[in-house]
Amino acid sequence: MNIEAGAKAPHFTLFDSDKNKVSLSDFAGQNVVILFFPQAFTGVCTQELCSVRDNMARYESLHAKVLGISVDSIFTLARFKQDQGYNFPLLSDFNKEVCEAYGAKYDTFVFDMKGVARRAAFVVDKEGTVRYAQVLESAGDLPDFEAIQSTLAGLA
Repeated sequence: MNIEAGAKAPHFTLFDSDKNKVSLSDFAGQNVVILFFPQAFTGVCTQELCSVRDNMARYESLHAKVLGISVDSIFTLARFKQDQGYNFPLLSDFNKEVCEAYGAKYDTFVFDMKGVARRAAFVVDKEGTVRYAQVLESAGDLPDFEAIQSTLAGLA
């Protein structure tokens, strides 16, 4: 199922890299950027998340929380977050339910891996409505960060 702008964001609860349960509802009343990424420690994923890390002040000025989600284990994500100094939560969708609910899952990825998260970006507003949705076909492409930030600016 593909989630488009105007739809209600699918609810989820996942463990973060610090072994805490994190739910989308924890951010009720706040704008949230949800970034699905295929795999920790890969070039484009590192580039994407480092860009967010390095521009966190911009997201904060737009009153937005950022969540990174992949199908990696919480242990892999903990090391990835530590190594790269990420300043936002990384959540493990190890069971692949959330990426599927958002229409952001590859049936088959590189090396015949099944069920890897697609690179995707969603902006969810304070009421839980999706205001921006981008699911990329190629894992080598980056989300449109300007469009994400423009969407957030319109919500502030």
